[in-house]
Formats: sequence, structure tokens, C-alpha cells
Amino acid sequence: MQVIVMASQKGGAGKTTLAFHIAVAAEAAGAGPVVLIDTDAQETLTQWWKTREGDVPKMASADTATLQTTLGELKDAGFALAIVDTAGRSNEASRSVIQQADLVVMPVKPSAGDLWALTATVEACKAAGRPFTFVVCQAVRGASLTVQAVSALSEHGVVAPVVIHNRVGYAAAMGLGQTIQEIEPKSPGAAEIASLWEFM
Repeated sequence: MQVIVMASQKGGAGKTTLAFHIAVAAEAAGAGPVVLIDTDAQETLTQWWKTREGDVPKMASADTATLQTTLGELKDAGFALAIVDTAGRSNEASRSVIQQADLVVMPVKPSAGDLWALTATVEACKAAGRPFTFVVCQAVRGASLTVQAVSALSEHGVVAPVVIHNRVGYAAAMGLGQTIQEIEPKSPGAAEIASLWEFM
């Protein structure tokens, strides 16, 4: 079983939105069964899942202390992919989650504050020897700041070749327990998520 961890010490970067979008994209691509794990006390991912109708992806309960054991049980149960959402902070609990990852995905808004906030997460990944990638999220189309952010991030690690733009469809989908691929299957947003999953 592969484990993808969404991590960034900055709240509001897009971790939860990416988590459920990638989970559904992975299921659609035949990479399942997929299970979501919410280790954030705010439980936004859990609320999305409770709103959702349908059988996939599955949801498992775990916190940072029980995550390793839960992942072992999910692997034994036949899951192919686990996607773990984390809280917007950097502490020992977050570091313990990163240690379980096969890939750490760091969503980052193209702003100076968000770029500055990445240092602790990057250091945690390097200390744990875990591969990581940046995903620029909530970008404004055509803004020079997006290009600058990609350039700055590339000096510190791999940057996903897909930029996730600021679209109403992402927020609308969350409220419905769905994804942008499901409510707007032919939209640019749906294409962004499909391309991002292919990259991962």
C-alpha cells in the first residue's frame, strides 16, 4: 500500500481539497481501493466524506498516535492507497505522520507568507528521508506571482508541473461531498486534477 501525506504548516493551503480530489481521481484511474485518513482536529476531510454519497473512497479513523498501526491494518485489508490529511502546523505529531509517507505533497499558495512557512515541513521530510513535491494551489491565472512561486519552489525540491487554479468549482464540490471532476467533468479544473494524479 502506498501512503500519500498532505502536509504544510500553513493552514488554508489546500491540503484537504487536494486530499479528497486526488482520492477520487485515483479511484477513477483504477488505483484503488483508496482510503482517506483525517488526522486534523478540525476534521474538514471527515465532514466532506460524511456529506458524500457513494461507496468510494473509504474513510478510516486514526490520529497521529495510532496512524502507524492503522496503516498496517488497512494494508492487510487490501487497500492500495492511503491519503492522509494533516493539521496546518508543524510539530512532533506532524513529523510522525510524515515518517509514514511514501510521498509527501505540500500544497502552497503563491504568496510570500506561504513560501516562508514551508521550511519546517521541508526539513521534516528531509530528516525522515521522505520524497516530497510542491503543488502550487489557489493560483490566479496569468499572475506573475504564480511563475515566481514555481521558480522559488524549484530551488528547494520537485514542483508538480500542474498548477491548481483558484476556481469556484473546488469550493462548490466540497460543500456537496463531491469533487470538481464529478460536478464539472469537462472543466479545466477537472483536467488539472487528472493531470496532477498522473504526475503523482
